[in-house]
Amino acid sequence: MEWNIQSRAHVCQECGRTFRHRETLHTLLFDQRGEYHRLDVCTACWDAQFSQAANNRKGFISHWQTVFEVAPPGAPEPIQKDTAETLLRKLVAQNDPQHAGAVFILAVMLERKRLLRAKDQTVADGRRVLIYEHPKSGDVFTIPDPDLQLDQLEVVQRDVAQLLEHGLNPPPAETAPAPATPPVTEATAETAPSADAAAPATAAPATAAGASPDNAANVPA
Repeated sequence: MEWNIQSRAHVCQECGRTFRHRETLHTLLFDQRGEYHRLDVCTACWDAQFSQAANNRKGFISHWQTVFEVAPPGAPEPIQKDTAETLLRKLVAQNDPQHAGAVFILAVMLERKRLLRAKDQTVADGRRVLIYEHPKSGDVFTIPDPDLQLDQLEVVQRDVAQLLEHGLNPPPAETAPAPATPPVTEATAETAPSADAAAPATAAPATAAGASPDNAANVPA
């Protein structure tokens, strides 16, 4: 099971009627072939088709009631550092296992701030999975518990703090500019050594004492 966010439907997924503002609806969560799928239905469809045997349906995991709210149009948000919620959404979308601890800690932080509501928990592949709902948007978050140990908490908390401060893609560190090359003037041109003078002298081939280069090869070692 992977981290998952599923948005709330705007219409009943059974009869197709559009939900009204502040209307009570029912959300069901199913496990279908290893993936979570939610179903949002109106009260009439719940009473008629789901209330008696919803938990007997294949893959049923959980059910809860929620209130549908039409979100007011908002102004574009100014550029700012990540909040815990936006960071959580980015990490879930990225689905990088190295941030499993950070995802779990962020979800718990948001629950304590009442920005997420714990709805239920289940077990998948031997691991506890927490099910949260965003009270305003209705988005459902499924977060596996990484089973953090005490000696891991400090590292994970430091990771969360760095992610909140710098985001997932921090800007590259600034490097000091290279020193400017001074312009060449007549004075510096006259005093600068020539290429021949600057080049190191080439050592002559070694020969035995008293032997000329022509017969050096014939001198015994």
